Amino acid sequence: MNIALSSRCKELGLSLQQAEQLQAYLDLLQKWNQVYNLTALRDGEKMLTHHIFDSLSLFPSIKQFETSSQKRLLRILDVGSGAGLPGVVLAIISPEARVTCIDRIGKKAAFIQQAAVSLKLPNLASVHARVEQWPHQSFHLIISRAFSSLADFVQLSRQHLAADGVWLAMKGKVPSDELNELPSWVEVFHVEPLQVPDLAAERCLVWMRVGQGL
Repeated sequence: MNIALSSRCKELGLSLQQAEQLQAYLDLLQKWNQVYNLTALRDGEKMLTHHIFDSLSLFPSIKQFETSSQKRLLRILDVGSGAGLPGVVLAIISPEARVTCIDRIGKKAAFIQQAAVSLKLPNLASVHARVEQWPHQSFHLIISRAFSSLADFVQLSRQHLAADGVWLAMKGKVPSDELNELPSWVEVFHVEPLQVPDLAAERCLVWMRVGQGL
């Protein structure tokens, strides 16, 4: 197992099984990427920092939400999941949650389905569809990492947000312009800095919900 990955998993309090699943996911991503071009990154170390560690930066926030919401079955939707980032990682680190990854590109949805089988993740589902055309579902958390602008993200996925649900958008620098372009019915209630080991770039997490009374 990669030493840096093992060390990061220990810091987060993840089990050996979870660390092994993350390594297996990275190996599977590298293998499929040679044929299907799932991500522009080719170097394994860059995949580790820019994809796996970046997705793992959500761990404290997800655990805090799970604790505060006290939901017996937390339902998470990863919109525009691509190669399963962060959806597959979230399914590994939150085995008690139900994670659905949706992407409009068939080969990416197929890869996520294969990851669910190979990594033995019964809590991970893959959907090949456009989120705005997908029949209505209900999720407590709707997440995007590299999907679209904030305005498009909330508008296209609103029908799938539970009454008490929240949107989480992973961004680089705080997207001031995008925040200003959000619809009036969206409330931004927290913008959280994210710490990604070995990645010299700003990252943040934008928390949003439907405004009270709307």
